[in-house]
Amino acid sequence: MQPFDRSNREDIGRPVNLLAFRSPRVNWHRGNDVRLLKNGVEFFPALCDAFDAATLSIHMETYIFRLDRVGNQVLDHLLQAAKRGIKVRVVLDGFGCASEEKYIQNCLQAAGAQCRIFRPEPKKFGFNSFNMQRLRRLHRKTAVIDSRLGFVGGINIEDDYSTYEPGAASTEPRFDYALSLTGPAVPDLVHAQQLLWLGMSRLDETTNEIIGVSRGARLWRALRLKKLSFQNLRKRSNSAARTGKTNAAIILRDNFRHRKSIEAAYLIEITHARQDIIIANAYFLPGHKLRKALIHAVRRGVRVRLLLQGKIEYRMQYFATRWIYDRFLKAGVEIYEYTPSFLHAKVAVIDNISTVGSSNLDPFSLLLAREANVLIDDRAFSAKLRDSLQGAMEHGSHIIEHTLYVQQDWLTRLGDACAYLLLRIGVALSGKNEDY
Repeated sequence: MQPFDRSNREDIGRPVNLLAFRSPRVNWHRGNDVRLLKNGVEFFPALCDAFDAATLSIHMETYIFRLDRVGNQVLDHLLQAAKRGIKVRVVLDGFGCASEEKYIQNCLQAAGAQCRIFRPEPKKFGFNSFNMQRLRRLHRKTAVIDSRLGFVGGINIEDDYSTYEPGAASTEPRFDYALSLTGPAVPDLVHAQQLLWLGMSRLDETTNEIIGVSRGARLWRALRLKKLSFQNLRKRSNSAARTGKTNAAIILRDNFRHRKSIEAAYLIEITHARQDIIIANAYFLPGHKLRKALIHAVRRGVRVRLLLQGKIEYRMQYFATRWIYDRFLKAGVEIYEYTPSFLHAKVAVIDNISTVGSSNLDPFSLLLAREANVLIDDRAFSAKLRDSLQGAMEHGSHIIEHTLYVQQDWLTRLGDACAYLLLRIGVALSGKNEDY
């Protein structure tokens, strides 16, 4: 394993001051095979085929698991795998799966699989109480089959055409990406999944209630687990077979060791960009550092394009994002709004470096949630993702013209400002206001 250092790459000749970004070590692994999967139409068949081909184990984490047409299909493949003796583990987020978690858990357990709920939502009257811990969600979407084949991305287990907004049906599939991965980077993903699973092992299997262990004892146990699992991780990474030629790194965000990892990875790549930056993000409300980095990139002559939501899924996030358009447009950043369907992607191409994962560039993802992204250093992969994003900008989006944007009526601007203010208040309550 080696530190995240771009000074040894051919296309970048400058070292990076990691301390400026407070970034932990990022482990690049050579010899991976990485394949891009666009939308559920490519992702779900690949995932289900992998479940069917499993010979030892399946470990999946997801934020949303809806029992619609696609969700029932994925659940059926998991159940079939468990019934033929495959070790199946599933982790569901307690908020994203609140309405269906018990049914899914009961089905899996009846088939011999294991299912745990990350931070179950309080019941009855407690549901309306405010607790900051309820905002710390499991937002990552990962799956590993036989500790060999991994899936990472932004696609939840739900139909591409589903929506939570009443009357907001879409005629086009949700725009999103995931990837499949084999090679030496997969053990890092296994490591992350195992740490979370072991950390949740203090929960009772049937009630999900915390077993009586002191907070100090739980912390000591967690530190021991991290040390032991890290030692095992080094052994697995060193022995993992190379399956391709791609350099890849798993980037995590949590509330313990990796608080700034994903933001730092973006900052480093943006700061060293020379030609082109394309960011496609469903909920885009970056902090001050990322905003400044993007604007400084434009001033260096880098073309910066943002592909954002044009079809509204959650109104407050959408209008809060529009409040920051003015500064970007004045600086020369190009903003495209995607309108054929709900844009749910969390990807970027910065020169020849790509990132695909679950993390939005907003306070929820960057400050509170558990996320997982993959950094890919590969020209062919980046070219494929870039072509896909450019196609969406050219044929499914409209560009925001600054001259027209500033002519909006005062009521619209007031609505944008109020939405931004409400989100700022939420960030302040989280104790992270200095970042925004």
